[in-house]
Amino acid sequence: MKKILFIDRDGTIIREPQDEQIDAFEKLQFVARAISNLVFLRQHTDYLFVMVSNQDGLGTPSFPEDTFWPVHHFILDTLKGEGVVFDDILIDPHFPEDNAPTRKPNTGLVQKYMDNPEYDIANSYVIGDRETDRLFAENIGCKFLQITENPESGESSWDQVAAIAFGGERTAEVRRTTKETDIYVKVDLDGNGHCDIATGLGFFDHMLEQIGKHGMIDLNIHTKGDLHVDEHHTIEDTALALGECLLKALGDKRGIERYGYCLPMDDCLCSVALDFGGRPWLVWNADFQREKIGEMPTEMFLHFFKSLSDAAKMNLNIRAEGQNEHHKIEGIFKALARSLKMAVRRDIYHYELPSTKGAL
Repeated sequence: MKKILFIDRDGTIIREPQDEQIDAFEKLQFVARAISNLVFLRQHTDYLFVMVSNQDGLGTPSFPEDTFWPVHHFILDTLKGEGVVFDDILIDPHFPEDNAPTRKPNTGLVQKYMDNPEYDIANSYVIGDRETDRLFAENIGCKFLQITENPESGESSWDQVAAIAFGGERTAEVRRTTKETDIYVKVDLDGNGHCDIATGLGFFDHMLEQIGKHGMIDLNIHTKGDLHVDEHHTIEDTALALGECLLKALGDKRGIERYGYCLPMDDCLCSVALDFGGRPWLVWNADFQREKIGEMPTEMFLHFFKSLSDAAKMNLNIRAEGQNEHHKIEGIFKALARSLKMAVRRDIYHYELPSTKGAL
């Protein structure tokens, strides 16, 4: 079955001006990293490329066709010169108030693909920049990859989008149920730092949120534990479930950076060096004088990271120095997050195992 990339034009391949009309060459600018990643996907995948674009009022006095087509053909010729040719180009000229069935997020333009069993719609993607593109993907029944760009910095999300389209999504779910705890964990290594965390321990929730927010990992953790006994099982089992989930999400580990490390926080200097080499090991060099921070016993800090290391099969070397106990452990969690972000980064241009052994 054939998979498709339904690719938006304005705001995705080219920058969209404030008046939302690319009707002159001086308005034309390509989104950062768009061309290079389209070239990569065209060369290294077998997706069909289908451009789907709303062009409000095209052919009316507000947007004459003779101002649209020269720029549009220049865009296509530029991409063609780099080896990017679209298999189909679908343009809807209606205004939003027309409620046309062919205007995104409606699916009239692509119904021929949806009705044909030779196309694998469920594993196809819409690549776009707007909420209407997300709804379009939802209405088609495929997945959505969002393009964002900061023109001032010259950065966009195209590298990440291409990595997902090429190497697949890196998400995982784990359910761990014992007589002591019931835990659900879900991670998306290529997320935006969205967190939904509830363990029954406020300070523990706050620390786990650091992993998601600073690691740019979407993280859902729901833990119901025997807190009427104490905090031990809740913390330990959450670490085990999270570690297992990270390991599953990494998949075959092809193209990952593998290693990561460190940061300061106020009076504290915290270092978390890690290696997803498949050999769990923990070096812990952090002392705490307080019995608890929030509801979390400080003796459980080491236990959390040991359990996480074991389940994720990663080497962790953790060091922290400073006076403020809260800052010290928060710095450790933030350093872990930044280390994870660095280590799980995927390079599709060097899509191989980062090991001379040929296995991790």
